[in-house]
Amino acid sequence: MVHRIPRGIVAEATARTMFTLTRYPPAPELAEFVDYHWVLRWDLRGKPPHEQRVLPNIAVNVTFFPGASGVYGPARAVFSHRLAGRVHGLGARFRPGCFRAFLDGPVGDIADRAVPLADVFGPAGPQAAESVRTAAGDAEMVRAIDNLLIAKPRVLTPAARLAAAAVEQIARDPGIIRVAQLCADTGLTTRSLQRLFAEHVGCPPKWAIRIYRLNDAAQQLGAGTSPDYAGLAVRLGYSDQSHFIRDFRTVTGQSPGEYARTARTPAGPDRKWT
Repeated sequence: MVHRIPRGIVAEATARTMFTLTRYPPAPELAEFVDYHWVLRWDLRGKPPHEQRVLPNIAVNVTFFPGASGVYGPARAVFSHRLAGRVHGLGARFRPGCFRAFLDGPVGDIADRAVPLADVFGPAGPQAAESVRTAAGDAEMVRAIDNLLIAKPRVLTPAARLAAAAVEQIARDPGIIRVAQLCADTGLTTRSLQRLFAEHVGCPPKWAIRIYRLNDAAQQLGAGTSPDYAGLAVRLGYSDQSHFIRDFRTVTGQSPGEYARTARTPAGPDRKWT
């Protein structure tokens, strides 16, 4: 199982005051496919809207929110969502490499975009979204989505298992900083690994490695201590500080210094966050 999961919530201290986030395990039948379900609730009635940014990640997320229901593929850009009013909803975060069984084509086909629920799940997708909207509580929402995903039995192919294992190897070992290292661990050539990732993960292996490294950097920059950028670059396997800063800006849209200042914005009382 994945040891590191890039969650990538920007300015987490502030985010905790804007919404509650609770994670739930999937039904046992889905354990091979889904990392967890995540439920968001916010109540900003009478308050200014909040723009929440989330760092790129390589997981497919299936979401059920008013105005934001769909299948969201692996992303290369920061995702931003405007929170306003009183809303609740749920998302299912799939294990990287394991959503291909639900698609008619490669996961790379949905990279950097959202696909309507009906395109993947037929009429049952929008029906599940309505069940989430009218649910009495978290358990009822989770049950509705579990039922949707279980309705048509899926099987992980050997190739999908290999892709998932390759991502989990990246997650387990922060020392993996080059594709050649992953090739050595999996026994695959660079070209074979690239094809495997395009089909089942939806991004190149080089990008997957970068996402894990830079999510690690974002967590450390948001920890509240004065960052040592040169030392952080070395710990993350970068040959020099400028390369690290350039990569970080490409993924997050901010320099490490700008990100650190944003992450330390004073926050109000904590809300539930599990």
